[in-house]
Amino acid sequence: MTSSEETPSFRLAYVPGVTPTKWVRIWNERLPDVPLTLIGVSAAEASDVLRGGGADAGLVRLPIDRTGLSAIPLYTETTVVVIPKDHVVAAVEEVSAEDLADDVVLHPLDDTLEWEHRPGRPAIERPATTADAIELVAAGVGLLVVPQSLARLHHRKDLTYRPVSDAPESRVALSWLEDETTDLVEDFIGIVRGRTVNSSRGRPKAPAQPKGKRPDTGGARRKPAAGKAAGKSARSGSGGAKGGKRGKPRRRS
Repeated sequence: MTSSEETPSFRLAYVPGVTPTKWVRIWNERLPDVPLTLIGVSAAEASDVLRGGGADAGLVRLPIDRTGLSAIPLYTETTVVVIPKDHVVAAVEEVSAEDLADDVVLHPLDDTLEWEHRPGRPAIERPATTADAIELVAAGVGLLVVPQSLARLHHRKDLTYRPVSDAPESRVALSWLEDETTDLVEDFIGIVRGRTVNSSRGRPKAPAQPKGKRPDTGGARRKPAAGKAAGKSARSGSGGAKGGKRGKPRRRS
């Protein structure tokens, strides 16, 4: 038996903005003997980490290079524009892409939103990361359109954000190697899909008792022992020996 078989574990990669806390908690409740390790990765490197065996599964942002990978979409995020608090857009509850036409809109290299036509005017250079772009927004260089979870992740007191009504949305998915759909991967799929521990598609943790089998506790009631039956008959009968001994003679009138 190998060391990995003796001490199983599960490695879960996740990209910035994704919060796996709830699923990790459920995992720890259901599989307390299998430690789950979280591995933070950038959106750009997530698929390579999975293909390279650096994680057993990953919470990624679509689209990704799906070569050799399976993926289950989990949820879709609202897209927002990050702005300085004194920007004119901060005065409204929602904007459209057209409302940003006169602004410089930053396009970081790790952006995963799929635009047919990007809003606003392009910056002279593309920031390397979303975190770098946030710093440029704070410096007044331009605005940034991102999934809402990334705006929350990089929250600053001098910045705020507003939904962009017609922007493409970001989809978060669970992904893993097609050829490595292990029992533990199936367990995590069940958790993120909301299956109960007793779900027919989950792996049973202990053999279930057949439905037709019942504890043998009622046989004595259905078929009393011979001694008990005779005793009962003697007590209830009018002419039994025990009945004569225990009863008193009745006086005739």
